[in-house]
Amino acid sequence: MSPALMVLVVLLGGVLGGVIGALTGLGGGLVIVPLLTLALHLPVQQAVGLSLLGVIATSTGAAPRFVGTGLINVRVGLFLQTAASGGALAGALLSPHVPVRLLFILFGLTMLYNAGMSLFPVHSDMRGARESSPLAHRLRLESRYREGERWLDYRVGAVLPAYGVMIGAGFLSALLGIGSGMFKVLAMDRLMQLPFKVSTATSNFMIGMTAATSAGFYLSHGDIPPLTAGAVILGVLVGAYAGGYWMKRLPTVALRRVFAGVLMLVALQMLLKGAMG
Repeated sequence: MSPALMVLVVLLGGVLGGVIGALTGLGGGLVIVPLLTLALHLPVQQAVGLSLLGVIATSTGAAPRFVGTGLINVRVGLFLQTAASGGALAGALLSPHVPVRLLFILFGLTMLYNAGMSLFPVHSDMRGARESSPLAHRLRLESRYREGERWLDYRVGAVLPAYGVMIGAGFLSALLGIGSGMFKVLAMDRLMQLPFKVSTATSNFMIGMTAATSAGFYLSHGDIPPLTAGAVILGVLVGAYAGGYWMKRLPTVALRRVFAGVLMLVALQMLLKGAMG
């Protein structure tokens, strides 16, 4: 493949990854890693490093669309990010020494289960948890967001369990290159019971910081080719900006279906990697 064609393929893949990442809060790595490894035959370490840059670009491209809507809960994001960044740093440092085959199988099965559960709307989709946990109240994590012309107040629950999940989310982000957004969204949606749109928007806010923690490791080891990196970043920025626009306008049921569909594809990909080694 000629360099020009390779850049075009990566650019278009980045746009698709950015759209999916912004709509679901999962980052662009779900498209970028398979594209770089299977279609362009790049080494896995390079693909993971480039994917992390794509995740940062997804966060940067989607964020402007959420300004003034209240969809990003900054307090929740920053609190959980301390756990996710610590896990990401540990994952980057341990990545050369950890056998990942069993992890792919284990989390592939977990993702299939959660994909099925995510298809069904829940009470918290609009108003959050039925009541805030004492820690959430103490940290003032409750907030409000705009849905159309209305502002809706919501409550937050199960802060400590979600914090624990964030450590694992950051670790797997760096270790497997799958993006930690899926675990972030699930933790905020299923444990903290944030409204689904708040979960995805806050995940978009967080994933860039998590990826930046481990991306520096790959940059310092020369695992990120500059030409491919530029195409990834540009494509993802365009896609994420468009995806952020549609995320605000699509109904929650449609976003849940997109999220569940992407989760199923990721789960099958993880199980395949685990089975083939």
